[in-house]
Amino acid sequence: MLKEQDSATSLKELGWYMPPEFIGDNLFQWIVEMRSFDKDIVIAKDMKKEKVNSIVVELRFPPDFPLSPPFFRIITPRFLPFIRGGVSVAPQIERPLGQDCKPWFFWRRWLSFNSTPSFNVLVILGLKAKEACDVNDILVLLSSMRSRLFFLQVSLWHVLFASATCPIADSQGDRLVQRRAAGLPGDDGFLDQFVVNDTDSYTTTDFGTPVDDTHSLKAGERGPTLLEDFVLRTKITRFDHERIPERAVHARGAAAHGYFESYADWSNITAASFLNQAGKQTPIFLRFSTVAGSRGSADTARDPRPDNEIPQAQTAHDSAYDFFSQNPSTLHTLFWALSGYGIPRSYRHIDGFGVHTYRFVNADGASKLIKFHFKTQQGKASLIWPEALALAGQDPDYHRKDLFNAIAAGSYPSWEVSVQIMDEEDVTRYGFDLLDPTKIVPETIVPLTPIGKFVLNRNPINYFAETEQVMFCPGHIVRGIDFSDDPLLQGRLFSYVDTQLNRNMGSPNFEQIPINRPRSPIHNNNRDGAGQQFLHTNTAPYTFNTLNNGSPKPANQTQGNGFFTAPARRIVDASYVREISPTFLDYWTQPRLFYNSLLPAEQQMIINALRFELAHVQSMQVRSNFIAQINMVDNDMAVRVATAIGIDSPSPNPTYYHDNTTTDLSIFNGTLSTIAGLSVGILATINSSSSIEQARALAQSLASSGANGIVIAEALQDGVDMTYIASDAVLFDGIVITDGTQALFESGPTSKTALYPPQRPLSIVRDAYFYAKPIAAIAEGQTGLLRADIQGSSPGVRMVNSTTDDGFLDGFKEDLMQFKFLDRYPLDSN
Repeated sequence: MLKEQDSATSLKELGWYMPPEFIGDNLFQWIVEMRSFDKDIVIAKDMKKEKVNSIVVELRFPPDFPLSPPFFRIITPRFLPFIRGGVSVAPQIERPLGQDCKPWFFWRRWLSFNSTPSFNVLVILGLKAKEACDVNDILVLLSSMRSRLFFLQVSLWHVLFASATCPIADSQGDRLVQRRAAGLPGDDGFLDQFVVNDTDSYTTTDFGTPVDDTHSLKAGERGPTLLEDFVLRTKITRFDHERIPERAVHARGAAAHGYFESYADWSNITAASFLNQAGKQTPIFLRFSTVAGSRGSADTARDPRPDNEIPQAQTAHDSAYDFFSQNPSTLHTLFWALSGYGIPRSYRHIDGFGVHTYRFVNADGASKLIKFHFKTQQGKASLIWPEALALAGQDPDYHRKDLFNAIAAGSYPSWEVSVQIMDEEDVTRYGFDLLDPTKIVPETIVPLTPIGKFVLNRNPINYFAETEQVMFCPGHIVRGIDFSDDPLLQGRLFSYVDTQLNRNMGSPNFEQIPINRPRSPIHNNNRDGAGQQFLHTNTAPYTFNTLNNGSPKPANQTQGNGFFTAPARRIVDASYVREISPTFLDYWTQPRLFYNSLLPAEQQMIINALRFELAHVQSMQVRSNFIAQINMVDNDMAVRVATAIGIDSPSPNPTYYHDNTTTDLSIFNGTLSTIAGLSVGILATINSSSSIEQARALAQSLASSGANGIVIAEALQDGVDMTYIASDAVLFDGIVITDGTQALFESGPTSKTALYPPQRPLSIVRDAYFYAKPIAAIAEGQTGLLRADIQGSSPGVRMVNSTTDDGFLDGFKEDLMQFKFLDRYPLDSN
């Protein structure tokens, strides 16, 4: 097309123009501006009347085009609020994506073409047309775009015009409209058809009848409420049934939309279509969660299951450690949970791990064993235990808010997706069984192969409809990925479906809920059930049949691009047993590998966590049994824990002792890649205008790097973001004390104020130092450090006379990337 454009003698005759500077490598999205039309058609007349010079349209082709239709919309002109447009792929069946707007639209004209494949296309125009718009106008409009833009064949055009404001449109420009205009990667607009915007609307029943539901219907103003009040009855019923059973595990969580992008064509090892092209993007919805806590638990609580719900989402009780001591297969996971991995700084700063061994299978049936890894591109960061405890009380939604706010601010978190690739014959090669989900494959043995990345760039519109109703299952598998014989994975394949049935009130149609709907078309013989959404036309829902021409037909490795089990999977000739494989029975080597790979301060954190947890265990027998187990991992650790909880120090049990380490297990042996999304508390005072001005300038400087500078003072006013009474060191990743704040740190009767608890500014500084956070003090603000007994020479502490001192701002930002200064963390050896 560029060649044709370059050779054209007249762009007016050509009818279109493609600016070369806007031509990228994304062939799936087209933005087209059309300027020349036959002057006699109605669209041309409307444009002239409204003084519109051109029409700009967007076309987005899905990756599986032409099997799935494109998204089409007119971007400008927009005389009415943006109204959704889309397409339906069901031949012979009208299923317009604008059905939410049906009461606000009327059908204008349609025209049928005999072509294959056929698509229903819903086009919504934002023109105020008072006279009929001939469908030929649309055809002329499209022909001016040249048929080469439409390598699809269109069977049915529906042209609609708005006769009133659509309830999903917002004349003020709502989040949906802004998101559509932004054109975020991975946003295919699928969920937009289910969005409801109540702006400028009247209350209705669920059946659409406008009503007043502010007061119940009574027999007289002070009389009894009448049973016939269907509005009240519906309101009460909906309130009583708002909640669904929460997840048995992973109840507490947060989620976001985004996309996965493949780095290359990986079809040599997998037939998975989302991995068959470099740069190919696939929409994703990712949910983060803790494990054991209920929906109301705190984000920063350690995870394993409580006893009778007490304590909630913590392990510090007898039954937990009795279980751990009698089931040493839990030790590896427990060590991870008691390290910094159990209390991350945020969801954005954690790695992910697939736990189980899966298979990649290519189109020829050749398979490899794999393990998935998701490496944060923000850098790993962790809280420390006292900090996590304080946060649970100060801000129990800390992680959820952080994720939401980062995405809302445009700091989109990303993770690199990698796999460890192993031969089928390697299942027991590395000294442990690859089918054992309690084991990791050290990266020093099998390096990671990066295959792509995923980015989160959109927050959910509705928490319940999306985050709470999303229902994950390992069985949601695609061609090219297969299972292994991992016994925990095999159990989950059943359990996850079963629990989703329970959460969806017994209905098997949970996959029809919008957030769970796949993008690919659904064709099977499953019918009915509560909440059925589909209108099946096939009257022969069985295989095989002749009444529906044998459809839907079975798909397999060679027909229908179907899922297939790896041919290399074999079941050995063996007897039925209820026993664990002997290859699973080494429970101590990998916990020691993990412990050996940590920094001394991180090892101290595990020891301190065990001291804290076991101090809550009342049974001497349980404490003694657990010490015996960790003594199988490391004698020094066992002795240091035992002496703190009243247990005799054990002698070494060196059967599983070794000095091996592996890479990338330490959280603190590195720096963050960015400070975007981090928060810095800037201490200021309303009694000094220069202090507030300096604080605002610092906040602006931090904002240039994506960090949030929060100005704190005694009371809210212009330039102040937070008050001292609402502040705590745990809410920030670093602290800066501005000049002119020395009075905040004075002690004695004259320093008391009702605006915040006694010595709150001083406690913020002291706690920030105790939590190993970076701290800076400017000029008279250094009084805060002196009162807190903090030396200016301490690691991560900066004392300057002015913000213009050489290297101050850049140095403080480097301190934020260091994140924690563990030189301050006390070790037993000290």
